[in-house]
Amino acid sequence: MVDRIGGGRMLWLLIIAICALALATVSGCDVERRKSDAELGLNPQQAAGRKIYDQYCDRCHEPYSTRGKKGPGLKGMFQHKYLRLSGLPANDERVTDIIRLGRNEMPAFSQTLNQQQIEDLLAYLHTL
Repeated sequence: MVDRIGGGRMLWLLIIAICALALATVSGCDVERRKSDAELGLNPQQAAGRKIYDQYCDRCHEPYSTRGKKGPGLKGMFQHKYLRLSGLPANDERVTDIIRLGRNEMPAFSQTLNQQQIEDLLAYLHTL
């Protein structure tokens, strides 16, 4: 009788382990290896913008997804006529204003980023 109970417990542990492994595998499908600047075909200005993005923007915005973190995902943001959340025109002028002045919960970066850094960042955002 003890062997049968112990065997049943082992079977349940095996089932739980298989389910956990399957869940980890399925959830891992959404994560992909970070591509290099060269693999993305970024020019030097876009690569510089990506570094700025990584330092200041990535903590709140997903670059290659429409899902957000704290802020909206930025994939394809310049491929639409209007920005998804604000409804503002999706153009360099409006996005620059948002970066410099902030908006809602997004902080302003006018004291952090100079004009060249903002231009580099915009160049990278256009690749998303």
